[in-house]
Formats: sequence, C-alpha cells, structure tokens
Amino acid sequence: MNFRPKPRDEPEINLIPFIDVLLVILIFLMLTTTYSKFTEMQIKLPVADTEAQRNYNKEVIVAISADGRYMVGKTPIAGRGVEAVAQALADAAQDTGKDTVVIISADADSTHQAVITVMEAARRDGLSRITFATQSSAKAHAR
Repeated sequence: MNFRPKPRDEPEINLIPFIDVLLVILIFLMLTTTYSKFTEMQIKLPVADTEAQRNYNKEVIVAISADGRYMVGKTPIAGRGVEAVAQALADAAQDTGKDTVVIISADADSTHQAVITVMEAARRDGLSRITFATQSSAKAHAR
C-alpha cells in the first residue's frame, strides 16, 4: 500500500485576462470623459448657431468672466487694462508667432468693453486673427 500523499499541483492565477479587462475599462473611460478647458472660471457662452469649432494649430484662448476678469490660457491676469492684457497675449503668443488665432471666450453677461479691451490688446501685439467662442442653441436650451 502506498500511503504517501499525492503531490498537488499549485493553483496558479492567470493575470492576462484581468489585465485585458482593465485595459478595456481604461480605454472606455478615456473615450467617455469630457475635459473642460476652463475649470477656474465659470463662463456661460453666448448662443449662436454656427459651424462646428475648428481646431487651430496656433491659438491663444482668452477667457472673460461676467465680472470682467481675464485669463489667457489658464493664467489669470492681474490687471484689467489694455496694457496688462497685451502683455499676457504677447507672452502667450511669443512661441507661435504672428499667425496665432486669438479665441475670445467671453461670458454672455460680460461687458462689451471687456471684449473690446482684448481686441485692442491683440491689435497692439499684431495678432489680427480673432474669433469668438459660442455655444449652440441646443446646448443652451439643455441647461
């Protein structure tokens, strides 16, 4: 009689299917996540039915809040005058050159003077390509 215990096979955990599932979940989350360009300032864009927004290679985004604060890119501007905005635009556009597109993303309740200040600052810096960010009327009614 053989009273020796039979050698048991060690159970092994196969990690490859687990890693495959995690990668699929990661890809799904990356594709469904929306990213906000400006999370520091809440801006309610004016409504207009226009073409879809184009992506420009060389762009500088200027955000204007309802109370008249400015942000160039993600950097807040301390002053509210043309000189302060022009200096911030010059710093942001120095790498891209004069063919930079200035995108003015102004709150619907911001003053006309705040928008004109950004346009004047862009003119002083020699940035002549200016466009405005809006939202479609379908998005405006959804809120």
